[in-house]
Amino acid sequence: MKPISIFVAIGLSALTLSGNAQYTFAQTLPAVLEDRDFLWDGAPDPKLFDLGRDLFFDPILSGNRNIACGTCHDPKRGTGDGVALSIGEGGDGFGTDRHTVDPVTGRVPRNAQALYNVGARAYGSFFHDGRLEVNRMGGFPSRLRSPAGKDLPEGISNALTAQAMFPVLSSIEMAGQPGENAVADAVAQNDVARAWRLLANRLAQTQGYADRFVESFPEIAKPQQIEFRHAAEALAAFQSVAFRSDQSPFDARLEGASLSSRAEAGLQLFYGKARCSNCHSGPLLTDHGFHAIAVPQIGPGKGHGDDGSYAAYSGFEHRTEDHGRASVTGNSADRFRFRTPSLRNVALTGPWGHDGAFDTMESMVRHHLDPSASLKAYLAVALLPLDHAIQPVVNRSSTSFRMLDPALRPAFDLRDVWVHTSPRLQRNILQANELAPVALTEQEIGELLAFLNSLTDPTARDRSHLVPETVPSGLDPQPRYDRH
Repeated sequence: MKPISIFVAIGLSALTLSGNAQYTFAQTLPAVLEDRDFLWDGAPDPKLFDLGRDLFFDPILSGNRNIACGTCHDPKRGTGDGVALSIGEGGDGFGTDRHTVDPVTGRVPRNAQALYNVGARAYGSFFHDGRLEVNRMGGFPSRLRSPAGKDLPEGISNALTAQAMFPVLSSIEMAGQPGENAVADAVAQNDVARAWRLLANRLAQTQGYADRFVESFPEIAKPQQIEFRHAAEALAAFQSVAFRSDQSPFDARLEGASLSSRAEAGLQLFYGKARCSNCHSGPLLTDHGFHAIAVPQIGPGKGHGDDGSYAAYSGFEHRTEDHGRASVTGNSADRFRFRTPSLRNVALTGPWGHDGAFDTMESMVRHHLDPSASLKAYLAVALLPLDHAIQPVVNRSSTSFRMLDPALRPAFDLRDVWVHTSPRLQRNILQANELAPVALTEQEIGELLAFLNSLTDPTARDRSHLVPETVPSGLDPQPRYDRH
């Protein structure tokens, strides 16, 4: 399968600068990242790290034992998978070569997020819509608000550990469809506690894991006491170290070194005229907030809203919008707001946007300069096809699945561009946009890109050495590389 190809045409001559046209470079740059900025002060127990590494790349955590965390968060591909929207459970292969071998209901509706520095203490929320977040007012287990509500177990010490509890509960990502395995059945019945318990039992029954959990957690005296939150903590410990990244030219600049003249000019634009640092602030280059910047919507969406135009046209009972943060808060003012991503290693983490709508970093930058013009000019020249698709059949008591009728395939595929090609739905995204246009010359755009490239840590380009040769389940670690 070829990667999605997306092109954006923006006429820079049409850009206008609103507000005060005079900008000054703010000389105060972020602080240097230090060990104390990370969970476990940057040094979790090595036994916990090693356990988390094996779990991260082991398909044992998926319902059908066919996909691992590392499949879509590949340390050789910018800790993503290099495609706009991933093929999760039911796929085979890696990166742009991944395709479906088993029928699936669709692609994952949002881009696989990069994992660089997710172990930083500053991360108080996760996922593009922040649906897992610290709730300092209390009222939830471990002071964390999540899709599991009161079912999230006590004893989770940080948001990163809690985040690791949830990909295994997604039918399209890791769990599979009901009828395929017991975990998927539990997920379909909204019995998340049972799904986690089933996965913990798998680990307890795998000798190579059981002994290591006992060794890694003082409160575990025997394998039967393993809970999935223990696996999540090991995963968090691994990620906090494995994907730490603070050795870029930008980091050296923070300690007094020099950037190239073009990158330095771009740095001044970033913190001045281009206004990038308004949202991409602090040492992680994110304000950890949520903003609507009119990114075009491609893909199947998240089933939000009340628009039934696609269902009326296609006959598929499917809603195509993705309202982002509003789906968490219930506040219509949050529609189309998504998390501000960290820009560290941004050149490695494409495609860009919450749905991977932009396939070059430059096109993403140009979009920020005038989101409204960019959205209107955006051309999705390729769909996101699946080799094998199934459709749900809903009756009074359950949902089953059947192979997609080939005659319905064109209507099925229209999901991927329905919102963008609907004037009314596109207008909703435009009206929510928060970014005013910024006028930059072509030279300044080049300088800004040079600065963004200076955020690349050379050690982050390929961390495939993290993938173990074998894992305790005896399954093939994912992703797999040609060791020769």
